[in-house]
Amino acid sequence: MSSSDGIIGHANPHTVKKFELIEKYVEAWAHKLLQNQYCSILVFIDCMSNSGEYFDNDGKQVFGTPVRVANYLKKVAGQYPHKQIDLFFSDLCAAKTDHLKNLMPHDSRNFNVHITTEDGNELAKRLGQTMSNNTHCLLVYDPYEAAIDWTAIMPFINNWSEVILNHMVSDSIRALKIVKKDEARSKYEHTYLMNLEKLIPYGSDKKAYEKRIEDIIKALRRNNGCQYYIAAFPFFNEKNAIVYNLIHCTSNIEGFKLYKRSAWQTFGGKSSTKNTHGLENQLMLDFDGKGGAKTHADDSCFYIKDIAEYLQKSFNGETNVPLNDV
Repeated sequence: MSSSDGIIGHANPHTVKKFELIEKYVEAWAHKLLQNQYCSILVFIDCMSNSGEYFDNDGKQVFGTPVRVANYLKKVAGQYPHKQIDLFFSDLCAAKTDHLKNLMPHDSRNFNVHITTEDGNELAKRLGQTMSNNTHCLLVYDPYEAAIDWTAIMPFINNWSEVILNHMVSDSIRALKIVKKDEARSKYEHTYLMNLEKLIPYGSDKKAYEKRIEDIIKALRRNNGCQYYIAAFPFFNEKNAIVYNLIHCTSNIEGFKLYKRSAWQTFGGKSSTKNTHGLENQLMLDFDGKGGAKTHADDSCFYIKDIAEYLQKSFNGETNVPLNDV
């Protein structure tokens, strides 16, 4: 099947990195949970899965999240014969779901793949009603545009589940100022749970959109007495323009740390796909601090040196600092 048939799409470098990050996180997430005696069923959901196959910028075959995760979890299922692993994928296009079926590993006694042709929101809503205490779930919610149905995500935010949410902030920055059609207006109002008139002043302020999404996630939590963890990493295109934030939500501190570690490893020792062109190593004179030389810091792409500098400032002058504090 050729890309002209509309089934095999094109994957930009930042999209491939997104696949790699989710794959790396699932690899660590699965083992950590399956080793837990209280987890008997592991569920992975990609409710907007596409066909599972792409071409990169060089024309090479690239597999998407469903294929990567399914192949890995099939191997894992053999290592945990007394645990059940279920995967759910959906797409609105029947041709794409048929293509995805051909890329899936075969089912086994404790490993099952379920593929449907339907709106991903409907799949998430249906599965969100069936979760039990011994089921640990990871929902990947990856819309093509800035269109989020919070009623589909809410059950997973309020259960023993984790959510990876793609916030397409570039779509909002580009289109909000020129929105005219009622359908488009409704999309943004449902995504940000705010009237368009209040959203328009956000303009190109990506941090304002990011904060709004984080505030919504926190507000949807019914149990405000328990800590909830949100980690977000920005993805940039080849022109260094932000495309989206890949947000991870969990009530478990271990999942929070695991996602951050996976992201740093995926990005090669930094916090995003942004190309800083070596500026991070450029020495600068510090006229605002204590003087002397320092290196440039970009709050869209931190490096290990930025962590070291942060720790130095945080514990400056202290002695015998406990490792747990660090």
